[in-house]
Amino acid sequence: MKKQLLIPVAILAAFTLSACERTVVTQPTSTTVPVPGPAGPQGNTGNTGATGAQAAKGDTGATGATGATGAEGVKGERGKTGGDTVVIVPAPSR
Repeated sequence: MKKQLLIPVAILAAFTLSACERTVVTQPTSTTVPVPGPAGPQGNTGNTGATGAQAAKGDTGATGATGATGAEGVKGERGKTGGDTVVIVPAPSR
């Protein structure tokens, strides 16, 4: 019976002692922050860019205003009498 009681007591003692241990806390190491130095010399000028594409055609312009009235035409020669001329007038269709 002593052996059966000894094992749980040993486990309980181990847990109790591990709970009492102090945790070691380490301080974080400081990191050096880079400081920018003086500006360097200016670089070379770049190459000329490629030529752009041709633009699209524009819209058709608006229609212009109506022109001025033209001059009066030349008068024709005087008419001649019919004489023997026969005029046929067809009857209206129904």
